[in-house]
Amino acid sequence: MNPFGENNFLSAMAKLSQSRYERDVALVSASQQEILLADLDSPKPLLINEKGFDIIAEIKRKSPAEGKISTEGLSLSDQAKDYITGGAIAVSVLTEPDYFGGSFDDLSGIAFNSNSLPVMCKDFLVSPYQIRQARLAGASGVLLIAGILNSAELEQMFCAANDLDMFVLFEVFDQDDLEKILSLLEKIGNATEERLCRYLIGVNCRNLRDLEVNFSHFETMLAKLPNNVPWVAESGLKTILQAEQLAQWGYRLALAGTTLMKSNNPSRMVADLAAAGRAKCL
Repeated sequence: MNPFGENNFLSAMAKLSQSRYERDVALVSASQQEILLADLDSPKPLLINEKGFDIIAEIKRKSPAEGKISTEGLSLSDQAKDYITGGAIAVSVLTEPDYFGGSFDDLSGIAFNSNSLPVMCKDFLVSPYQIRQARLAGASGVLLIAGILNSAELEQMFCAANDLDMFVLFEVFDQDDLEKILSLLEKIGNATEERLCRYLIGVNCRNLRDLEVNFSHFETMLAKLPNNVPWVAESGLKTILQAEQLAQWGYRLALAGTTLMKSNNPSRMVADLAAAGRAKCL
């Protein structure tokens, strides 16, 4: 259900993100950020098993579509540890505050206690400044949504992340989104080198303009996706059978959030989803 009625949810989130950026940049200058970044350790690398199937496990407190997700008293750090135990390849942390209840504090609390596992900042980022914020909070990667960024902005944002040795998950929903990414890929080189991943392409089966989910959309997009970039299936993953189907379609990763947050045994759920996909890999 779209909480914005007839308005475009994705556009509304981008406007909120722009407001946050303008507020934050007034508090901490870019030069101050650079000084702080100089004291950080290198980001944790994202290592891809190109012939396997892996889970990016997400931390989220609530969502516009699902409402409140996490239970009272849930330790996000313990949830992340369960994901790690289950074999997640990375942890995604939703930092959007207004409709997802997240923060950079959530991100840092997990990123600086996740051992060797990379943590990704998932938000509606609109400025390179916010990428530096994510890095300061311990993120090793960021989500960039093609639906709210034009081609020039996507390139600028990718370069900002790449300069910080962070990986990027480019999120697309339709052909128009994908065209922006494909034009950029010609400039930025290989996605992976010896399993080390610089960027991935994620297909979201939830239309963030109206919040409707259509799992078959993953199949619809197959013919359009480049074969030399790892594909990530975002949203909608609930069952073992769906994990098998994604792997058969050629997706090598899936980002799972609500299903894991609601699970009584998230560690086992991560392991089972990954194992199901690996059994069906092409």
